[in-house]
Amino acid sequence: MTPGSDDPLDAGHSAGLVVDARGTILRCTPAAESLLRRSAQDLHGRRVRDLLAVPARWRTVLEQRDGPVWEGRAELAPDGGGEVEFRVLPLVDGEQAEQAREFLVLGVPRVLVSQWRQGHAFMRELFLQDRIGLAVLDNELRLVRTNTHLLPYSGVPGDLYGVRMGDFLREEGARVIDARLREVLATGIPLVGLDVEVHTRVDPGPGRTMALSAFRLQGAKGLVMGVTALFVDVTEERLTRSRLDLLHRATTVLSTNLSAEETTRDLVDVLVPALADVAVVDVAEAVFTHEQPAPELHHDHALRRTAVAGATPGTGPGASPGGLATGAVVAVDTGGVLSGRVWSDGAEEGVEPPDALGSAHGMSAWLRARGSLLGRIRVGRGGDRPPFTGDDLALLEQIASRAALVVDNARRYARERNAAVGLQRSLLPSSSTDTPTVHTASVYLPTDTATGVSGDWFDVIPLSSARVALVVGDVVGHGLQATATMARLRTAVRTLADLDLEPDELLTHLDDLVSQFAIDVDVDGGQATRPPGTEIAFGSFGATCLYMTYDPVTRRCLVASAGHPPPALVAPDGGVAYVDLSPGPPLGVGGLPFEPVEVEVADGSVLALYTDGLIERGHADLDEGMAAFRHALSAALVPGRPLEEVGPEVVRELVPGPLSDDVTLLLASVRGVPAHDSAAWTFAADPSVVAEARASVLAQLSRWGLDELAFTTELVASELVTNAIRYAGGPVGLRLIRAASLICEVSDRSGTQPRMRRAHATEEGGRGLFLIAQLTDRWGSRYTRSGKTIWTEQALPPRR
Repeated sequence: MTPGSDDPLDAGHSAGLVVDARGTILRCTPAAESLLRRSAQDLHGRRVRDLLAVPARWRTVLEQRDGPVWEGRAELAPDGGGEVEFRVLPLVDGEQAEQAREFLVLGVPRVLVSQWRQGHAFMRELFLQDRIGLAVLDNELRLVRTNTHLLPYSGVPGDLYGVRMGDFLREEGARVIDARLREVLATGIPLVGLDVEVHTRVDPGPGRTMALSAFRLQGAKGLVMGVTALFVDVTEERLTRSRLDLLHRATTVLSTNLSAEETTRDLVDVLVPALADVAVVDVAEAVFTHEQPAPELHHDHALRRTAVAGATPGTGPGASPGGLATGAVVAVDTGGVLSGRVWSDGAEEGVEPPDALGSAHGMSAWLRARGSLLGRIRVGRGGDRPPFTGDDLALLEQIASRAALVVDNARRYARERNAAVGLQRSLLPSSSTDTPTVHTASVYLPTDTATGVSGDWFDVIPLSSARVALVVGDVVGHGLQATATMARLRTAVRTLADLDLEPDELLTHLDDLVSQFAIDVDVDGGQATRPPGTEIAFGSFGATCLYMTYDPVTRRCLVASAGHPPPALVAPDGGVAYVDLSPGPPLGVGGLPFEPVEVEVADGSVLALYTDGLIERGHADLDEGMAAFRHALSAALVPGRPLEEVGPEVVRELVPGPLSDDVTLLLASVRGVPAHDSAAWTFAADPSVVAEARASVLAQLSRWGLDELAFTTELVASELVTNAIRYAGGPVGLRLIRAASLICEVSDRSGTQPRMRRAHATEEGGRGLFLIAQLTDRWGSRYTRSGKTIWTEQALPPRR
């Protein structure tokens, strides 16, 4: 037996028979008894040929002989060992082998020999392959055997026998490897795929990432002999994976919102430090002005620095005059080159101009989408990091292409939303108004949904006789259709208000109008798309509305609601209460009446009209939202505080976050007309009282110091009282009001509205209303519960 040999056909590992020259078994080993499944006594004297499965093949077995020592194969009987490989050795020395009288036959099952040969081939090829570094280390972690490509990098010694990892690797990498290998030696638990950064001591490069695997080596009796370690270079794989991960994270942050500024800030936070030490994104100025960016083929572009990460703004060598501060607008010339660029201080070519990032290495990529140039991304690394590669540039260009689409989508969204919100705001009145009787302030916040607009509206409408109408409404739904419906309703309300209709009557007309909207759509084309027998949904044109009129002379409000929340009334002492009204159905339902409610309002009181977006936010129960609104109003309405400050504070308190519905709040502080600024008389239906009416008017104007208006007002009162007596009968009411203008009213019990006409030259009458229209600034008539009132207005003379 060869010392240290593991050959299964060596005498120490196989079954042995001693046979004579005729093939008769003389002696055998215990292993032979086990293999042949016969005892030594049974085997003694047998011929070897009798052990074959087919004894007639004995000659074939002998033909395998090729010398004194020879090997072959034979198939024994199934119950006697099966297929085996054997070796024949003559039991004589040297030249006497040919005359040997006894032979030693060693046999092993063929399967064991095949496994042994495969194992040897595997080990030989494993140490010859060059894709995996293989090392066998002893118990002291000294290298015993390695393949030729353990670490194919500069700085690895040629002869590694007896060398430790720390002798040629930097300390940090060697310490990690040794610690993990000692764990494997101590526990016997294999180590699989641990990433380790390794740098040789002499290699100035960035090092490599190795996947380390290891398992313990044990002898036949469990004696620990060392550890085998496998090193797989996964540097490129990990770089590719990190680039894909970076691309995924960048794509994720680019899809979070439609704000170019926020998106680019999130993007640079992803790029630093994963890809670079500093990152800057410049976005075309046209994106922020909602204009079309310049075509990408143009050379000159104005870019606004939008996001910076990894650098102190305004500092650093090579920084532009504005530094790296965001908000600066810079002029950029593409030079007709729209591909990405890589530059490095140590490179002979590709050096970035002086307005680079002040970094040792850098690269840039343009933001291009739909034929327009939308900006650029620039990144830089310090000298302690490796230069950028072509793969890094390809990654940056992929990120830039995604960012460009997001920025362009944000620009288009902002432009459309800005147009929609601008349209809606143009359809609403001024945020604040001030008249002698009412001061208003409003807050309107459009929803933050994709459309950005919906159907909330409010209005402050001057009425006759110093009265004011306050309106707030909410169209069901969002988007431009809701805004268009809102515009039609607001126009309709103003038109109906000009007729001086009472709130319940006005809402009835408005309800008919909304119902007509649905009918018009059905006639114009809705029938073609709706299944037969179905009705148009209420949400297509449904709306709620609250209409309120305030009379500063009587200090009373008349209010009616079409499915809208009740207004809040803040008394001068700070108490807040909701007007107790019974809301009618929303507009468009039809068939039900609207019930008006009259309330008295003291001077200095504040009326608060609002939409449901203010009280539904964060409150599952509407009563909770209304209670919160009442509390916020009470806390914010401090005496002497401008309404323009109160409204925003109340809205911030109730709606702290993003909006899912429009929020509208209209605050109106009322001021009644003092008693000494109005005068009223009642006359019988007698022509003789006209003179008395004229005298009363002249006396009152004199007391007010309005003698300049005496002639005109006397003429107006005389004409109107005369007409009332002649055509309507008595009693006739006459009232003068001094407010923002001088108002003259004549009331009678007739329901016939006056009509101005042009009288012919031969007619003696018919010129009264024509004269009134020429002498006054405005005139008109309105129905009352007891008849009608004709009114006129004249501008007050300037105070001296």
